[in-house]
Amino acid sequence: MSDLPLTATAESVANLSNPLSQLIGMGGPVMMVLLALAIAGAVTFVYLMLFGAFYTPRLTAKLKKSITFWQQSPSGQAPSQLRQQAGFRARLNPLHHLVVNTMEDQLARRHPQQIRETAARDAQKALEPFEAPLKIIEVIAALAPLLGLLGTVLGMMEAFSAMAATEGRANATQLSGGIYEALTTTAAGLVVAIPFAALAAWIEFRLRRIHKTVNGALISILAADSIPLPSPQPASRAPADTARACTTSETRSRLAHATG
Repeated sequence: MSDLPLTATAESVANLSNPLSQLIGMGGPVMMVLLALAIAGAVTFVYLMLFGAFYTPRLTAKLKKSITFWQQSPSGQAPSQLRQQAGFRARLNPLHHLVVNTMEDQLARRHPQQIRETAARDAQKALEPFEAPLKIIEVIAALAPLLGLLGTVLGMMEAFSAMAATEGRANATQLSGGIYEALTTTAAGLVVAIPFAALAAWIEFRLRRIHKTVNGALISILAADSIPLPSPQPASRAPADTARACTTSETRSRLAHATG
């Protein structure tokens, strides 16, 4: 009795492997390449989703509040609070570091052009890890239908070659079977290309939104008024200024007395 589950499992594995082996046998080497591309694309997408769950630049509520506070009164309190209150997810957020570093650069009174260049470079570095997986998925979506077409052409050449070898005596069943096997690679290429093309468009849309979010946050920080320097108070007024002030006050008192 204990051997029955093992036998059923072996039979189910064989049943699953048979269609795959038949598909590879019908498509030949091109089908194996398409299968490898599909696996590589799936692994790339899973990696991108896992990486993005932790390292995507996010404009959290705390960052919004700090940027609003910075716009109202730029001071060292905003970046210091962000550093002190940064949790585990905040430390993994590239936008958190961009905001803090840009605020600190403005507090250090660096040149505005240098601050902009540094912020742009850091923002580009934050988005670079997402560009390579997107490019891989785009390449897979573009190559899959071409490989399917190549498999179809090779299959058709093989079918007509077999027909020529029989000196035209091949029946319609043999010819349709060869064409069916040849068109299998085209179908497989489209099955691989369509979902990855949709995924590439969605990932590109998400990256554009993230880019806009990062740019908006940095522009809000850079557009804030600079920290006012304390202006030195004069020790004493000049005699001419004192006389002018006295004359002005006397004139105003006379006008006030005249108007009742």
